[in-house]
Amino acid sequence: MSATESSDRGSERGMAIPALVASHAGVWIGDASGQVRGLSRGEAIARAGDSPHLLLNAPVTASRLGLGELSGLDLLELFAFLFPARFAIPTPRGLAAALGIAPPGHEGDAAFLQRAAAALLAVPGQADWAQRHGAWTSLQSLIRQRWAWAPHLARLIDKPKAPERHVFQTLPKWEEAPSRPAPRVVLLDEGEVEGELARLVGPAAETREGQRAYARAAARAFASRQEAGRPHMVLAEAGTGIGKTLGYLAPASRWAAEADGAVWVATYTKALQRQLDAETQRIWPDPQVRRAKVVVRKGRENYLCLLNLEDAVQGGFGGRAAVFARLAERWAEYSRDGDMVGGDLPGWLPPLFGRTSFAGLTDRRGECIYAACPHYRSCFIERATRASAGADLVIANHALVMINAARGRAEGAGLNRLVFDEGHHLFDAADATFAVALTGREAVELKNWLLGPERAAGRGRRRGLAARLADCISYDDEAALAVEAVAEAARALPNDAWLARVAGDTGDTAIERLLAAVRAQVLARAPADEADSGYGLETEVAEVSPRLVEAAADAAAALQKLARPMAQLDGRLALLLDDPPDWLDGGARARVEGARAGLQLRAGLITAWTALLARLGGPADVDFIDWLEIVRADGRLLDVGIQRRWLDPMRPFAGAVLEGAHGVLVTSATLRSRPDALADDWRDADARTGAVHLPGPALHFAAASPFDYAAQAQVLIVTDVRPRDVAALAHAYRALIEAAGGGTLGLFTAIARLRAVHARLADPLARAGLPLYAQHVDPIDTATLVDIFRAEPGASLLGTDALRDGVDVPGDSLRQVIMEGVPWPRRTVLHAARRLAGGGNAFDDRVTMGRLAQAFGRLIRRADDRGHFVLLGPAVPSRLLGAFPPGVPIERVTLDEAVTLVRAGVKAGKALPDVPSLGPQ
Repeated sequence: MSATESSDRGSERGMAIPALVASHAGVWIGDASGQVRGLSRGEAIARAGDSPHLLLNAPVTASRLGLGELSGLDLLELFAFLFPARFAIPTPRGLAAALGIAPPGHEGDAAFLQRAAAALLAVPGQADWAQRHGAWTSLQSLIRQRWAWAPHLARLIDKPKAPERHVFQTLPKWEEAPSRPAPRVVLLDEGEVEGELARLVGPAAETREGQRAYARAAARAFASRQEAGRPHMVLAEAGTGIGKTLGYLAPASRWAAEADGAVWVATYTKALQRQLDAETQRIWPDPQVRRAKVVVRKGRENYLCLLNLEDAVQGGFGGRAAVFARLAERWAEYSRDGDMVGGDLPGWLPPLFGRTSFAGLTDRRGECIYAACPHYRSCFIERATRASAGADLVIANHALVMINAARGRAEGAGLNRLVFDEGHHLFDAADATFAVALTGREAVELKNWLLGPERAAGRGRRRGLAARLADCISYDDEAALAVEAVAEAARALPNDAWLARVAGDTGDTAIERLLAAVRAQVLARAPADEADSGYGLETEVAEVSPRLVEAAADAAAALQKLARPMAQLDGRLALLLDDPPDWLDGGARARVEGARAGLQLRAGLITAWTALLARLGGPADVDFIDWLEIVRADGRLLDVGIQRRWLDPMRPFAGAVLEGAHGVLVTSATLRSRPDALADDWRDADARTGAVHLPGPALHFAAASPFDYAAQAQVLIVTDVRPRDVAALAHAYRALIEAAGGGTLGLFTAIARLRAVHARLADPLARAGLPLYAQHVDPIDTATLVDIFRAEPGASLLGTDALRDGVDVPGDSLRQVIMEGVPWPRRTVLHAARRLAGGGNAFDDRVTMGRLAQAFGRLIRRADDRGHFVLLGPAVPSRLLGAFPPGVPIERVTLDEAVTLVRAGVKAGKALPDVPSLGPQ
């Protein structure tokens, strides 16, 4: 029987395999004949253990049943095999939409899973199946791995007549290109910018004067500078609805075309990166042209490492991890850019197989061997790096732009026109980028880079300096001796078993003894009720114990002993490059250059660590904030170390990033602390964007949102609910969500309270037809949670900081935001120092008002949105209310009054969503 005939028959009769659906509302099973009935969780667990069932998202189903894990025939795995690099919302309705079949009739429609399975298994029989290539070959490997779907697919996919090329053969190879010349000096005409904006928004779009004015202001950042170190810096605050994305893309694309230069657009969130990438279709509608003009760049830890993939598929992974590796191998052939985090790998796929499966396929420890890798010419990371050199628009994140600029490599030299969207996060991004952390984990990563990971040695994977420079040290005795000296000194660094020793207050090396002394110092100063709490602890670096001072001196000596041979090796490699011997061909030269870059980066790290250790026995440096830290989660020790942050991280940011640029646009809906600020009140924005550190003033521009907030939104401050009373919080959330008919984003300041409230709400809300999802609870990545929330009628979503901004859910899916109290800054050593320098209570107010403004900004995303912003807190200071847009009504009410207002507002402003029934009638 041919694959096509088998597929057709299977589609007609459906899959005669039982299907299991579990939610907070109940559990249902569909038998082989398609009959659906409800059953208890206990019975479902027993049945699922006896035979494999059709499932949709096994980890979520397992969590609903109270199981650690659950095996079966997961439709998402089958979808990922049949449609690599294609996304579907991982819910019954989402899968139905992706397959073009009828959605389930009710939440407990287990028979839908059987229909969906039949539709999926019909795909191989379709003549126009675009992802056919590689499927048969991949399936043979999955058969050997005993993948649950393999026997079903084996009957449907015929062996191709010609052997299929392997993914490592099909991936395109990058070519070296000459350096791009410096951009031409051009002056953008305002009329030209407005004309480009008009083209992008389209002839049918309403003319928005605020957007036109914004585009004109943004264009100022693309003028050529007149003095070195003095860029044209524009701070542009654009309220929600102005259309700032197209407002800056219009001058950016015109400048790139006329000047033959690249504009780097940096965001803080991956969600905005995806949105920006989609918007560029307006500029370059042709996909091939757009591929050359637009490049999305992220840190290398986001991309699939082909060398890791090769190891995994050749036996490096086992069990479920091996299945994921094969699905990732299939995805790699069809992926646009190999981006595994926020790219075209569905965010729901890695959680189906566990975190370690995903981590093992990316370069998370800086172990890349660059030109020594057999896949170097096909490498996704290298391809993106080279593509960005010739692109018009490079979409990156704040941290990557800062790192490239700070390292001053060739790529950093092209960062002369910059746009920082989500500019209110610049301070936080710079704070993390220019930080120094001497911790156990960081020290282990350094050792792994120098010597190669210990656990990889059993599989023949050696990625230390000896592997990177194997051909060099085989010819050059001096380089070989230097590598040996580095390896000997690197043994003073901790190994993978350091945590157990430090937890026992001991250590085998100078660095481990330092970490043990840090842990002892932190515990000695911890309050009695916190020392055994199981959560993280910290203490400032002041009046430290003699034991810690002595351990710091020994650790500094060990680091200096390591730094010397590293410097000698770097010097020897430099000589080889300056006067290359005959054996140093192009590939070897690239490997030497890569090793030198890595050595210099890590030499800088060791220098920073040594300076930090000197602080333990010496005076404080007024530019820095230092503290000792124990990182724990649920009672488990995760890390120990010393942290250093700049008091003002915008100083190094200005020196590394701003001074080298010709023009910089920093934009956001909330650059200033409060939306009702006067036009000239930019002091806080100037400070938090680095503008104060430039020799000339920045250009300021503000455009208020066109939305009628007074008519579209209402702020309700609930005065009779105590934020830390979990029972009262759960009651309030349930009443408000039911009043709104779902469509609620609930924001928490503590994960523990989020989990406690979710545990009390999920079942009763689900039984009312109002599904509840939660970050830190559901085994689903945050981006997919937002996608589900956006698509599912009546759904609500609970989360923390990651959902407070960067989330765009317009329309009926979001009609209420609830905050579990005032989002005051968390009391830490770092916060205390900045609070003291920033004005005490006024500093706290600015930070808090910025968070409130961002949270409120989730509510109204377009002109026809309506909704309520509910703040649970009996004593919200009136001075914080300036965080909300001018004119928006603000009421202090009881919970009962809030529920009445929400219910009335929903009925008046938006129809309640159609909620599916809970199960078979």
